[in-house]
Amino acid sequence: MDNKEQIQGKVEQAEGTVKEGVGNAIDDPKMQREGTLDKTKGDVREGAGDVREGIDKVADNLKR
Repeated sequence: MDNKEQIQGKVEQAEGTVKEGVGNAIDDPKMQREGTLDKTKGDVREGAGDVREGIDKVADNLKR
């Protein structure tokens, strides 16, 4: 199940991809960098969500 962090990470990745693509299309290096940064932030946020989900699963298993 996707948690809030994973979903937000995917949104940031998508926004970054769009921004990076527009930056490439209009030859705007600043926008390209911003898009790359947004994608990276999304990757990190999604990874944090993955860790959180794993911790929650372990905690649920320990409760049983």
